[in-house]
Amino acid sequence: YSINLDPIYLQDMDNIIIGSIINIKDITEKVKLENMRTDFVANVSHELKTPLTSISGFVETLKLNENIDIETRNRFLGIIESESDRLKRLIDDILLLSFIEKKETKSIELVNIYEVFMEVYEMTNYFAKSKNINVSYKFSDQNISILSNRDYVKQIFLNLIDNAIKYTPENKDVYVEVYYDKNNLVIKVGDNGIGIPKEDIKRIFERFYRVDKARSREVGGTGLGLAITKHIVKNLDGTINVKSELGQGSEFIITIPKKNFLK
Repeated sequence: YSINLDPIYLQDMDNIIIGSIINIKDITEKVKLENMRTDFVANVSHELKTPLTSISGFVETLKLNENIDIETRNRFLGIIESESDRLKRLIDDILLLSFIEKKETKSIELVNIYEVFMEVYEMTNYFAKSKNINVSYKFSDQNISILSNRDYVKQIFLNLIDNAIKYTPENKDVYVEVYYDKNNLVIKVGDNGIGIPKEDIKRIFERFYRVDKARSREVGGTGLGLAITKHIVKNLDGTINVKSELGQGSEFIITIPKKNFLK
C-alpha cells in the first residue's frame, strides 16, 4: 500500500494542526506489473544472450583457425545455423506476444476450426510419427466457425499439439477433442506423457517459465508458447486450464463462449 498523510492546519495558523487527511492506495497491481516488466526484460536479455554467445564464439573460432577441417567447420556452421534459428523463433514469439497483448487485431475472417486443425495436424504429424506417437482427434461438428484471425486460431492448436508431442515419450498418444458444452465451445488437447509437477502448474502460462529448462531448450522451446496461447484465448473471452499428473500426462482445456462462434 502507498500511504500519504497530509495535515490540516487551522486557518491562517501554520503551527496548529486540527486534523489530517490519510490517503491509502492499493498499488499491488501496479507493483506486480512493474515486477513482471522487470522480469520480462531480464528473461529476454538472458534468452537472447545465450544463443548470441554461442554464435559469436563459433564465429570467432572459425575466423582464428583457417585450417579447420571441413567436417569440423560444417559442424560449427550447423550449430551457428541452429542458434540463429532459435533466435528467430524467440524474436518472432516476442513480437507476436506483444502484438496480442496490445489487442491489435490482424484481418478478421470466418475461420473453420476443423480446417485449421487439419493444417496443424499435417504440420505436426511427421514429428509425431518420428516418435511413433498416435495423434487422434474428435470433432462433434466439423462446420464450427469463428470470426477471428486464422493465424491466431492456428497458433492455439500448433502450440498445444506441438508441446504435447515434444513432452510425450515414444509410443504414447496425443488426442484432440472439440465439442459444444451448453453455451461454450470446448477444445481439449491431451497426452499421456511426462506430466507437470503440481507446484509448476500455476506458473506454466508465465513468459519464459519452463518446468525443465534443459529439456525445453533441447526440444526447441522458447518458453513463450503457452503465454501466447493464453493471451489469444483471453482475447476470445475464453479461459484455458490444465489438468496434469506427473508421469501420467496433461490435458489443456480451452473454453470459449459460444456467442463468438458461427455455425
